[in-house]
Parts: sequence; C-alpha cells; structure tokens
Amino acid sequence: MRRVVVGHFGGPEVLRVVEDDDPRPGRGEVCVRVLAAGVSFTDALLRAGSYLGVPKPPFTPGYELVGVVEELGPGCSRLRKGDRVAALTVWGAYAERVCLAERDTIEVPEDLDPAEVVGLVLTYMTAYQLLHRMAKVRSGETVLVHGAAGRVGTAVLELGTVAGLRLYGTVSARDRAAVERLGAVAIDYRNEDFLAVVRLLPGKGVDVALDGIGGMVSLRSFRALRPGGRLVVFGHYAVLAQGRKNWRGWMEWYAATAGVALWGVLSPHRRVLAYHVQKLREGHQVLPVGRRRPLPVGGGPRYPDWFREDFHALLQLLRRGEIHPVVAERLPLSDARRAHELLERSAARGKIVLVPQSEDAAR
Repeated sequence: MRRVVVGHFGGPEVLRVVEDDDPRPGRGEVCVRVLAAGVSFTDALLRAGSYLGVPKPPFTPGYELVGVVEELGPGCSRLRKGDRVAALTVWGAYAERVCLAERDTIEVPEDLDPAEVVGLVLTYMTAYQLLHRMAKVRSGETVLVHGAAGRVGTAVLELGTVAGLRLYGTVSARDRAAVERLGAVAIDYRNEDFLAVVRLLPGKGVDVALDGIGGMVSLRSFRALRPGGRLVVFGHYAVLAQGRKNWRGWMEWYAATAGVALWGVLSPHRRVLAYHVQKLREGHQVLPVGRRRPLPVGGGPRYPDWFREDFHALLQLLRRGEIHPVVAERLPLSDARRAHELLERSAARGKIVLVPQSEDAAR
C-alpha cells in the first residue's frame, strides 16, 4: 500500500509518498481501506512540528478519515467487513489502509459522499462541540468567532444559524462577503477593532467568544465578553509562520494563555474554557518537540460518547440540508504536498480531501 510520510519537520515539501506493507489489525482493531482523508490546518501543525503531542518523524499525518472495513482483528464484535466508518485519528489517515481501534470508529451511511462526511469528523465536530458542549449556547445569544472564513469558522456560522444565534466573525477583507452570506456580521480584523465593535452591542460585549488563534487575541477576546460570557480557547493558529514552527508565537501563546486563564479564575462573571477534540494514545507534551517513536495512529476522540452522539446529530443536519460541508479539492495521495500548499489559500472555499482510491481508478 501507499502512505504519505513526514520525514522531518518543515513545510509542505517534506511530504512524500512511500510504499509499505499492508497493515494487519491487532486485537480490538479493524483494517480500513481509506475512501477520504481530510486535510486540515492541524495536519500542517503536525508537519511543522508545532502541535502539542507531535511524534518524532517519520510518521504519517492525517487527522480524520472515512473508509470501508476490510479485515477484523480478534475481539471485534460490532463491525462487519464492508461496513463504512469514520474515525478521528490525529495522525495516520494519509494512507490507503489504516488499522483502527474498533471502539473509535463510527458507522457512516453508504449513500453519503465520503468526502463530505469526512468534513464532519473534525471540522464540524469541533464547531458543534464548541457551541453545544463547551459554551452551551442558547438561542438569541451573541457569538464572536475568530477566523470566521476558515473551515471551523464557517461550520460555526452554519451551526450557529441553526441554533438561532446572533453571529459576528473576524475576517480578512477578501472573505467578508462569504461570511456575510452565512448570516454573520463580518469584522475586518486588519482595519477594524473587533473589541470596539462588540462593545457597542447591548450589554457591551458578546455572550460567547470562540478563539482558535491564541496569543493576544485570547486576552482581547476575554475583554469582549459581557457579564455571564464564556471564552472558549481551542487552537493556536499563531504558532505557525509561513508553514513552519514559530517559537516566538509559542512563547506568546503560553504567556497569553496563562494570563487569560488567570483572568478566568479571578473573574466572578466570565469564564474561560479550553477545548480539545482529541485524546492522544500516549499522553500530552509540554513543548511541541517530537521525541516519541510514532504509533501508526495518534489517538481518538476525547469524549467518545459525546463524539458518537454529536456525529449522528451532524449526519441528520447534513441529510436535512442545514449544513453544507463544501469540498474544495479532491486530490490523490501523490498530491499531498499540493494539498498542504493549498491549505492557506482555500480556507474560504471549503475542505481539501485526499482520495486514495482515485489513483487506483486512474491506473
């Protein structure tokens, strides 16, 4: 089989395709033929060595997949050969075949497009759980989301509309129209001060701020909360610069995160929450320095029961046409480097998906 490998940390150029033996499932595992593997910003963080939990190269990236069960390991009882499943892998999904813990897989209807469904696994799951599991939003509340034209940002806007929220999003000028089409008030972060804008609202702030950028944005987002407000910190976009690890960004992220966490503890009327969609199989790191020999698959959902319940809720929203996981590009594994080069340029266009079987069809 073929899989993509990060031979050493760096930009998209470090990605290469290698031939390897087909994996065999161990106890409690199933071997899955990958139909679609999502390409995410988190994959870029892993590739650059900027992700907390990153393994030592070489490893195969890929945070999410949809595939078909081809082989069952000993002790598997829920799934059958031919079942279509989705999984959150953290890394390991950029491959033709992957062995997964059966407990971490979720059944997927066969009549749905795998490339659309894979967008639910990380992107829409993150957005859904930010709103409903962490912030516990209520209809009529006001939500500020940073990076509103990005993949998670767009998902938040769609899900926020379904939930009856009033939405504000920071965005670049070129993506303003796309965010406004989704029903949000766009704030040009280069030419407008989001804090000044939201303080003009009733209550002088927002009920919820969702921050996937980190650093000083987190501190200012806390100040944007009205009494009773919740800030959810869930990412660190600022630690990557031109596709590579940004140590200065990391230092600023740690300092700002510590500061906003302390504010949250001391404030009687505002809360700070941290969100992680995943749970690594080998724990966490304090610094993004890969020292462990990588497992083939990095982990699974942090809260499996939530994940299964919320995934089914997202499938229902997809069937009813209330969410629209747009696929911007479908590329073969051999184009993994190009997929990563497209990541920054295609955020407002939709999801980039690797489709391993497309290469087999072309032969």
